[in-house]
This record gives sequence, structure tokens and C-alpha cells, in this order.
Amino acid sequence: MPEMPEVEALRGFLADQLVGGTVVRALPVAFHVLKTYDPPLAAVEGRTVTGVARHGKFLDIAFAGGTAGGPAEGGPHLVVHLARAGWLRWLDAVPKAPPRPGGKGPLALRVVLAGDATGVGAPAGFDLTEQGTQKRLAVYCVRHPSDVPGVARLGPDPLDPTLTPAAFAALLRTERRQIKGVLRDQSVLAGIGNAYSDEILHAARMSPFKLAARLTEEEAVGLHAAMTGTLREAVERSRGLAAGRLKAEKKTGLRVHGRAGQPCPECADTVREVSFADSALQYCPTCQTGGKPLADRRLSRLLR
Repeated sequence: MPEMPEVEALRGFLADQLVGGTVVRALPVAFHVLKTYDPPLAAVEGRTVTGVARHGKFLDIAFAGGTAGGPAEGGPHLVVHLARAGWLRWLDAVPKAPPRPGGKGPLALRVVLAGDATGVGAPAGFDLTEQGTQKRLAVYCVRHPSDVPGVARLGPDPLDPTLTPAAFAALLRTERRQIKGVLRDQSVLAGIGNAYSDEILHAARMSPFKLAARLTEEEAVGLHAAMTGTLREAVERSRGLAAGRLKAEKKTGLRVHGRAGQPCPECADTVREVSFADSALQYCPTCQTGGKPLADRRLSRLLR
């Protein structure tokens, strides 16, 4: 799943490619992708892109009459959530043949930009695609980003300067849940998912099962430093990369997530995994749990 660093890189990439351009067509291909009807998706056609913003894991493309991340002032916003298996594919030349609605491929929506005045060559644009059978990719055409329920409920961005170590510690004191779940909760912190929560907890040398409300002040400050450091490093690695290279860059930068069975880069202990119904976490016992492996709850149920 694309998380805050990758979505921030996509935001920068799209800002370079889209701002000042005009959308001539917005074509929904998969019936499930569009989650709104007023204003209609056609409201973005013929409009100039004025900015691209990010809200947690949401991309916000603003059109003439509005500003990205600000008051709409009549201009529509195209807000995109890529979910678990969605992605954005940039097209330097959009195929001349229009996509077939309801096709079986991964294409969910196509946006076509106006070509140059010469009319030579195909216009540019981008596709939104989604692999797999669980279709969660979501596109919203709204008057303001806060009209999207998922945006309206977002907590603070983890790299927001106002989220100081003291503010972060105060936030955690209200959470009587395991810290892994707190970091992933978008209403608490906007933009962190399964992968980077694993990376942050490894950097903080903290068990994913530790209760957030029981963290000491020193532990909370250390976790804040691990969070901001991990995310800033990931953002810098991704900055300036084309959309097609971001997935590979994310994988190469991960130290424990997705690396079960491999040696920990810090201590060489074996990275372990705990599986759940629809996800899994990875951690290092030596670095994070005092050498004690955590119970794999899915395996425990199978052995009953």
C-alpha cells in the first residue's frame, strides 16, 4: 500500500506534470472507482489544474476556481485514495483508442490532458490502476477535500511541525491500545500504514504490542524521533522519482517490513512475523522484545 512518503512523492511528481495543464477527459473505467456524483466527474473537464496537495494518503488535485488543500471557491477537487493495491501510471502519450468500460484489466480511471497547440503527437495523462480482487481504490470529485469522509477524520500529519514531541506524548497518553495499531490509525496520525509502522517501531527498538498509554515520557520522545526520522528519510529517498519507480524504491529502503526470515540489519537476529486475518507485521526480537518472540496469533488458532 502506498503510504505517506510515496504519496508525497506522487504529489510532487504530479505537481510538476499537471499544474497549468488542462484536463480534457476524465474517463471512469471500473464502475466501483467513483464514490461521488455531485459535482459529476465531468466537472473537471475543460479546467486547468492549479495545484496538487496531500492529505495523509489522499492525493488532492485542485482545478481552476480552487486551491490545493485550501478553500474550494467553486473549483472542483479530484481526490484519490490508492488503497492497498492501487497505483498511478503516468502516460507521456495517451493511447488513441478509449478504454473499454467494465474491462477485466487493472485500469480503473483515465485522465487525459490537452495537447499542445500544434496538435502533433498524442496528449499526456495518467491512469489509475488496481490489481487484485479487492477493489478499494477510491476517487472523489468534490467541492472541497473535507467533503471526503476519510479526509475529514484525519489526524495530524506525523511531520507537521506542530506535532512536537510533547504533543505526540500527550496524544499517546489517551490511547489504551497497542502502539502498532495507534500508529496505523488514520484518525490519530495521517499517512502511516503497515510498512512504515514496522520500520518506525524497529528504529525505536519498541515492541509493536506495547500499550501506547503506558509509554514513559522518554519512550514517547524516542518514538517521535524514530517516526520523524524514518519518514523524512523515506521522503528524501523518494523525492524526484518518477511514479513508476516509487514502489521499488520503497522496498529497497525497508529494514524489517516484508523481510521475515532474513537477518536484522542491526543485530543479525532473524526477523520474525506475526500474522493477522488480512495483514502481518515484522519485527526483530533482539532489538524490540528483549529476545522474546511474539505469539503468532493466526498459527495459535490453527493449533487449537
